[in-house]
This record gives sequence, C-alpha cells and structure tokens, in this order.
Amino acid sequence: MGAHRRKCDWCGSGTPIVRDMDPVNPDYQYWCEECARALIIKGDPIETYRELEGEPIYGRLLDEHCTLKRFYSFATA
Repeated sequence: MGAHRRKCDWCGSGTPIVRDMDPVNPDYQYWCEECARALIIKGDPIETYRELEGEPIYGRLLDEHCTLKRFYSFATA
C-alpha cells in the first residue's frame, strides 16, 4: 500500500505525515498531523521518526509544542 493511501494508525482517517521508526507498539507507526500534535502536547513525542510528506512538518510541530529537552532523531534512508 502506498503512503498516499495509508491512514493514520491512531485515528484511522488522517493522512500520515510521520512514521515512528522505533514504536513501542508496532500497530501504531504512522501518525497524521493532528494525532502527532496530540502526542507532543501530551508529552509523549515520537523520538526516532521519518517525515513522510517531504516537508519537516513533524519537526516544526516539535519546535512549536515540545517543551521537553530530549534528543530527537530524524531517520534517513
């Protein structure tokens, strides 16, 4: 299934913008913008991720909403 057809693993309706590369639960790897924002605000951001849309949408969400001083890594290749 292509990335454009995949839906958010949490809400089941949003288009994923980010993939958790080290998920606690493998059933929840792909996250839409709204669900990803909620994770960050809740204090449980994705730490190792890959952007899916070619733009740093999740990176911007981290910059805007994350108050924790933790190390996040963008997965390449």
